[in-house]
Amino acid sequence: MRFRAKIVDLACLNHFSRIINTIAKLAKTCILRLTVCKLYFILSDKVANGGASMWCELSQGNFFDEFQMEGVAAEHNEIYLELVPENLSRALKTAQNAKAVKIKLTNKHCPCLSVAVELPSLSSSSRIVTHDIPVGVIPRRMWNDFREPSVPDFDVSIYLPALKTMKSVVERMKNLSNLIVIEANLSGEMNLKIETDLVSVTTHFKDLGNPPWATEDGCQSNTQGRDLESMAEACIDIKKLQQLLAGQQVNPTKALCNIVRKRVVHFILLHEEVSLQYFIPAVA
Repeated sequence: MRFRAKIVDLACLNHFSRIINTIAKLAKTCILRLTVCKLYFILSDKVANGGASMWCELSQGNFFDEFQMEGVAAEHNEIYLELVPENLSRALKTAQNAKAVKIKLTNKHCPCLSVAVELPSLSSSSRIVTHDIPVGVIPRRMWNDFREPSVPDFDVSIYLPALKTMKSVVERMKNLSNLIVIEANLSGEMNLKIETDLVSVTTHFKDLGNPPWATEDGCQSNTQGRDLESMAEACIDIKKLQQLLAGQQVNPTKALCNIVRKRVVHFILLHEEVSLQYFIPAVA
């Protein structure tokens, strides 16, 4: 099992760093899955236990100048590592004006991701700062626990308003309640609601647009015969939503959410070469 990669381009490095920062805000520990073409960051708190789950996917070719890996076996050419994303985020913070960053799977007393940051220096020799981030190697028999979550059969799918706006609304609301209701319909309307014994607050968004989802067989999903005005709602933990919005550094070109009535809210943030999915289960 071998892995080594190198980023030289500063813009790519900063972009990669921002993505890791976002992930560190969403997950204390996560799984890094490495394949020949892609990297995945996976958080699978069992939704049944009220935990949120995350699936973030990036194409390595858009970030790395060199990328070599050999998985656990020829027919299973993948590597699954458990790590604390905050540690990786910290290591990359030292690389803001680096000449290059090399990431390599090593074994120093325990398996580590070694991040070697080559910093510019005044003399001809460069300074190299190395961070060793301990990782756990996930055995092959447990890989199935980290498969891509299936997109639930949702009642409503809607584009999100500007995330900054949404974030400031949610931050104000979180002082009033631990729970927030998200509701939306197929006419591009969405409401964020808080209801307690003392106060009831609703923020309305309209003209957001609904994505044209196609089903497996290529035809539009069955919005025919459905009441376009009727709202589908789910009540979720406001802290989990705030975490997603506050940690947001992917700067998505598209952001949308799917609501499964009273079951789950599924967020999708897309940015050219990155997609981040985040599932927040509904609270009964």
